Amino acid sequence: MGETNRGRDGDANRKRSLVYLDHHATTPLDPRVLDAMLPYLREEFGNAASTTHALGWRAEAAVEDSRERIAAALSAQPKEVVFTSGATESNNLALFGVAGVAGGGHIISVVTEHPAVLDPCRQLEAMGFEVTLLPVSPQGLIHPGAVEDALREDTRLVSVMAANNEIGVVQPIAEIGALCHARGVVFHSDAAQAAGRIPLDVEASRIDLLSLSAHKFYGPKGVGALFVRGQNPRVRLEPRQWGGGHEGGLRSGTLPVAQIVGMATALELCLAEGEAEQVRIRALRDRLWQRLSEELEGVRINGDPGRRLAGNLNVSFEGVDGERLLLGLPGLAVSAGSACASAVPGPSHVLTALGLPEGLARASLRFGLGRGTGEVEIENAGQRVVEAVRKERAI
Repeated sequence: MGETNRGRDGDANRKRSLVYLDHHATTPLDPRVLDAMLPYLREEFGNAASTTHALGWRAEAAVEDSRERIAAALSAQPKEVVFTSGATESNNLALFGVAGVAGGGHIISVVTEHPAVLDPCRQLEAMGFEVTLLPVSPQGLIHPGAVEDALREDTRLVSVMAANNEIGVVQPIAEIGALCHARGVVFHSDAAQAAGRIPLDVEASRIDLLSLSAHKFYGPKGVGALFVRGQNPRVRLEPRQWGGGHEGGLRSGTLPVAQIVGMATALELCLAEGEAEQVRIRALRDRLWQRLSEELEGVRINGDPGRRLAGNLNVSFEGVDGERLLLGLPGLAVSAGSACASAVPGPSHVLTALGLPEGLARASLRFGLGRGTGEVEIENAGQRVVEAVRKERAI
């Protein structure tokens, strides 16, 4: 019994000492979001598709209220918001949905996209579509002119993420959207990392399809959305699953009412607190970078230093083994790249696209600051990384 108690105490101490700087992988559920969800996990458990009794009516009302709130946050119409299980499903519905209606043609995307876009592009290429993956600058940015030059008469879709999940760079979405709109090409953007962190306006940016995932902005896992433009022009998609005609026929299946309510609440909270919070996080990020760059030689920041998410810092360390460096940081939750690509061996495809040699790409850390990050965490993280790099270089 004593050994068991000591083991539990040790686990608790490790949890308390853990510094979480992996907010690009996922974010903790905001307690206020949980409070909004709880009634729909307990007494208000109705199915939103049940039309014959009050529990179902109230569930449907909660879903539609959430749909309106999410639409308002995007400058969209409620009927243009389709609920999904997350951004991966939304991306697949967007890409395969457009492709299914088009039947063939040309698709444009970017080499630094998330695997949830790149893998569907590879599958569509295997199905006979022509796919152009545009390169990025050494800072990770795509120039709108490169998109314009790649457009063809048979281009059916352009997909460019709003903000990169590894290096945090924010792409010129509005300029690209205007180009696509002028040419009558559907424009999709994966906004999993951007939502709740930077303003998103589908009208101003001429976005036709936009993917969201609630757990990236302090909402619950397992729910997301796809904005599908309903007019000027109306975007038509072929469904990816059938079985009841839910969500306008685009995504059949019982809606997770509690998660949907949580998603709307989380997004509203981010918008309400966003500007001040981003200023705070940016200052902490810059403080961390200052310490690393002043106390260590041979470090470089990956991605454009100015046009990036406030909470993102991606750093490469010369002369270290990346895997051993991570193992030397047991109390620090950081990442060497995308959590969704962690099962794939090899260096980050994003960092190699910037021109980094394989060794330096492998010796990189992604810091993702968020709502729970404070000065103490940044001081702690900076000290741990400096010590770990020095120890690794001394081997």
